[in-house]
Amino acid sequence: MDSSAQPRADLVLEGGGVKGIALVGAIAETQARGYRLGAPARVAGTSAGALIGSLLAAGMPVPEMVELMRGVDYRSFQDGSRFAAVRGLSLLTTLGLYRGDALHKWIAAHLRECGVETFGQLKLHDPGSALPPRHAYKLVVVVSDISSGRMVRLPWDYDRYGLDPDEQSVADAVRASASIPVFFRPRRLCRGDGRRCVQVDGGMLSNYPITIFDRDDREPRWPTFGVKLSPRPLSGGVYPEWRTVRGPLGYGRALVSTMAEAHDRVQMDEPAIVARTMFARTGGVLATDFHLDAATRERLYQAGREAAARFLDGWDHRAYLARHRGLVTRASD
Repeated sequence: MDSSAQPRADLVLEGGGVKGIALVGAIAETQARGYRLGAPARVAGTSAGALIGSLLAAGMPVPEMVELMRGVDYRSFQDGSRFAAVRGLSLLTTLGLYRGDALHKWIAAHLRECGVETFGQLKLHDPGSALPPRHAYKLVVVVSDISSGRMVRLPWDYDRYGLDPDEQSVADAVRASASIPVFFRPRRLCRGDGRRCVQVDGGMLSNYPITIFDRDDREPRWPTFGVKLSPRPLSGGVYPEWRTVRGPLGYGRALVSTMAEAHDRVQMDEPAIVARTMFARTGGVLATDFHLDAATRERLYQAGREAAARFLDGWDHRAYLARHRGLVTRASD
């Protein structure tokens, strides 16, 4: 099929730590169904969603991305001491059990292989777009700035820091978005005035930023699809999952999971949000399960593919607009 004739979709990817390979499965299935992902369409994500989204926006071929994520050794991202007491001291002194340097180097290297280091290399050149220049980028990374207590959308919000967005590192932004509290040290960003800000996992404020591309001034040229790493909610918003919390590490994991899920859970009561979401069934795996075996990786990947297949089997863009445009106060570009 001529690429210009392929249907397009903006993509919003939920955060989920090691469960991110399910996002790749959803991307692979969506592309296999004939959708053109990436420029001129855009991608946004939090944490693992930001990591996968950055590779997609940078132009990494999807089959290559699949192989990369199937083979990644998540344990290598645990770049701290093997002694629990030392890690505990690290948490007290640096606010993280692990440095996060290995994760940063890993994503920076793969983005560099795609020819991308700064957001200026992800500028969107789309003559048919009515986007304001500050939003004309292929990628948006969601970060929580705990210095100001607000969600930050990078590169859109670099002007708040007095920084040129085109000069900022994509890998730095992804590293900040993936800074799971307790597990990874936060990222400290130096503002243009010399003041330092503390940035952590975007999931603290929005793990599933599905409305990020929405606008209220025009009908969308193509849809925005979201990929969520949890089952479709039951009627009434009831979530049946129950976690056993034991010890400091279990407490930390439960705390992070609760923060990551609570803010966006209210969106799942909105029919118009549910209607454009792919729900990948990733139950039984925590975002911080760094010791995934091959069978679990494959199960997560297939869960993503199956979620996309279920969704696309019933997707009709015009029907969506007819049914939900009046319920959603904004429309995506």
